Amino acid sequence: MKKRQYRSAKPFVEKLLKDPEIRVLFEAERAKTLIADAVRSARLRASLTQVELAKLAKTTQAVISRIESGADSRIPSLELLSRIAGACNATLSFAFSFQRKKAA
Repeated sequence: MKKRQYRSAKPFVEKLLKDPEIRVLFEAERAKTLIADAVRSARLRASLTQVELAKLAKTTQAVISRIESGADSRIPSLELLSRIAGACNATLSFAFSFQRKKAA
């Protein structure tokens, strides 16, 4: 049996991301994934369970679970993220990342 040759999806994805509407949706999903990873990492670093973190952050375990899954359609508020950070003995920070302009 011959092995199939697969092409990279990168050119296709780059073409899709040129559409401003798709770019916005993509960036929102990426932000949710980054938030999910950051919350889970902070919780684990603080050696807390979801239940313990929820109690300290004055929310519910279900909310922590939804945030950590990254699958929720909602993005958590800065207030909630700040409470989560405080409960993990961390500080909340964010930054804008700029891409270099392509040479003409």
